[in-house]
Amino acid sequence: MNTYSARVATAVVIANMVGTGVFTSLGFQLLAIDSTSAILWLWAIGGLCALCGALCYAELGARHVGSGGETHFLTELVHPYAGFVSGCVSATVGFAAPIALASLTFGAYLATAFPALPARVSASLLIGTLVLLHSRSRRESAQGQFALTVLKLGLILVFIAAALIAGGDYSTQLTGDPFTGLRDMTSASGAVALIYVMYAYSGWNAATYIAGELSNPQRDLPRALITGCLTVTLIYVALNAVFLMAAPVEKLRGEVEIAYIVADYVLGDQGAFIVSILLSGILISTVSAMIMAGPRALHRLGEDYPAFSLLGQSKAGGVPVNAIIFMGVMALGFLWSSTFEKILLFSGFVMATNTFVTVLAVFISRRRQPSSPIFGMPLYPLPAILFLLITGWTLAYTAMQFPSQVLLALLVMGVGYPIFVLFKDTPPKA
Repeated sequence: MNTYSARVATAVVIANMVGTGVFTSLGFQLLAIDSTSAILWLWAIGGLCALCGALCYAELGARHVGSGGETHFLTELVHPYAGFVSGCVSATVGFAAPIALASLTFGAYLATAFPALPARVSASLLIGTLVLLHSRSRRESAQGQFALTVLKLGLILVFIAAALIAGGDYSTQLTGDPFTGLRDMTSASGAVALIYVMYAYSGWNAATYIAGELSNPQRDLPRALITGCLTVTLIYVALNAVFLMAAPVEKLRGEVEIAYIVADYVLGDQGAFIVSILLSGILISTVSAMIMAGPRALHRLGEDYPAFSLLGQSKAGGVPVNAIIFMGVMALGFLWSSTFEKILLFSGFVMATNTFVTVLAVFISRRRQPSSPIFGMPLYPLPAILFLLITGWTLAYTAMQFPSQVLLALLVMGVGYPIFVLFKDTPPKA
């Protein structure tokens, strides 16, 4: 297997998106707004935003085939420096730090079920094992990722079924005027609650990082992005509906461990153990997908800039082993230094800005190539406009709440330019 199939790309999208966010966000949302119908609307709107973004990226991937995600698109359409910054940010803030955090969370959940296992040790073993898996061959990488994603979906469906069968009846908490819910959703509190939703949906663009390695990228990339987003949207709305039906709202409000609380109500004393195994199993697939996709941004930098040429090398079969190993080493560094927690304070803002600028590049692409590609987003430019409006709204509220994130992002872009000039000995490849 020298290329990845559409089903593997879909698995990468689903695995990148579904992490701990959906299991922890509800408590914060209930602090911001009281309307349960508004919360379900927010999860549906988040899915719509992700789908609009996926349609935009699918068109970009069909018009500009290549791996690397935003790094590739921004280099081709905006400016090499935009691609350079995007690649550096994706490799660190976008992937290495989240890999470390997800691995540590995996270790923490596993330690809850098996206290003798130190969290950082099991997290390190997970990173090392998955680096080895994805470094061997595309065939083993694809088979492993697909199996882990199927396991993840199976565990979530078991959790939903158990909650519906054995849970208490709090379904009346879901009643209410849907139009009132819509008004609450569009309020300032709704915007704050939407920030948590958008964080949970992050990763919808993951398949673009391996687009150049798909068997038929112009056909398979749109399928993977759209199918992955629709699947995750259904899962997220169903999970939050189950949460709200299985436990009283007053017990969920302001709490992080939503899954534990729900499990305690529906499964009793064994709930904590079961949830620990459930969430640790789910996170294996998440870490695996990030280790599979993230190094492709590093690989693109290695192809474009001689200073990073070592990262641009691939083994027989096209697997970017050096980039995968380097990504794993960075993740281990974040894991053991704990500095990644500070980086993650502004990672959501930076990565949202990254996708915002990339969707703007759709208009540049259309101007340069007016003729329709193999895939063109339906109802153009509505999906792009919807994505920009929703993402811009969350970025504005995030900037107002955490102005230091904006200053830090601007500092990163300012400091990055001299480094870009230093490393850019030759023009990037066309």
